[in-house]
Amino acid sequence: MQIALFQPDIPQNTGTILRLCACLGMDAHIIEPAGFPVSDRLFRRAGMDYLDHVRLTRHVSWAAFEDWRSGQGHRLLLFTTKAATDYRDFHYHSSDILLFGRESAGVTDAVVEAADARLVIPIKAGLRSLNVAMSVAMAAGEALRQIRNPQGVTD
Repeated sequence: MQIALFQPDIPQNTGTILRLCACLGMDAHIIEPAGFPVSDRLFRRAGMDYLDHVRLTRHVSWAAFEDWRSGQGHRLLLFTTKAATDYRDFHYHSSDILLFGRESAGVTDAVVEAADARLVIPIKAGLRSLNVAMSVAMAAGEALRQIRNPQGVTD
């Protein structure tokens, strides 16, 4: 199970997500351009000393990420408020990549089209969205619960 962030623009969220990946043993991918340098103080503060423990790959562009992914054969699962499939009803595989868009703008149409599935975390009507770091934690928790539960869905 891996986490990918499409052009993240809030350093504190990215640092928090990478800390989560380190703690859960999940690989992480940042699809550039990010809205901040890796040396950003807020990014380093949110990630704390956990950043040295995450397996992080930075991809210079969406095209570079897609070239890498197609070569690996990983499914791409896009989490978006514009999806109809509830993330809790989806059947995950251990090789899946959970993709989350830019906090300020989401993802491009090309990213939406490339996704093997589009998933939503349902929220109360009238509210826009959850914080991306919270969304990643919820999605990773459900996906890991499924693939690690011997009674649940597995590859």
